[in-house]
Amino acid sequence: MTSISITITPPRMLFAGLIGAMLTMPGAFAQEVAAPVEANRTSDEIQQFCTNIADAARDQRYVLQKQELADIQAGVNERIGVLEKRRAEYEDWLKRRDDFLKQAELGLVDIYKTMKADAAAGQLELVNPEIAAAIVMKLPPRQSSLILSEMAADKAAMLTNIISSASDPNTSKEPS
Repeated sequence: MTSISITITPPRMLFAGLIGAMLTMPGAFAQEVAAPVEANRTSDEIQQFCTNIADAARDQRYVLQKQELADIQAGVNERIGVLEKRRAEYEDWLKRRDDFLKQAELGLVDIYKTMKADAAAGQLELVNPEIAAAIVMKLPPRQSSLILSEMAADKAAMLTNIISSASDPNTSKEPS
């Protein structure tokens, strides 16, 4: 007769063997069916969420674009205001220049043409500087230089500044 020997292992070894056997079996603990269903469900929820907020997001974009356009319009209006202010300054300058030239042409130029330089210089120092500058500007260059050389240095410099600013188209009433 053949004898069979049965060995009884302690319970810990038996439990360890069972765990080892289960770990080597593929998919013993995995829930293969639940994962794809959960992924599809999440994807559908995301799609539904995006669809639900699409109108609100579009409206928000329109509000932001409208605000940007309002800001741009405000900037354009501000620039138009600056341009209108500068145009008004230029028109004022042009009017002052025309008035300045008209004053010089009222016959005063002919009077000062016949005067001696030292006498003309003395009188032009007492006249309104703008009128004096207009007269000096209308005189022949040689006579103007003689009159300016006979004047006090500060008065001659003031007249020269007025004459040079009258011929400068960039001159503004208020320097910036």
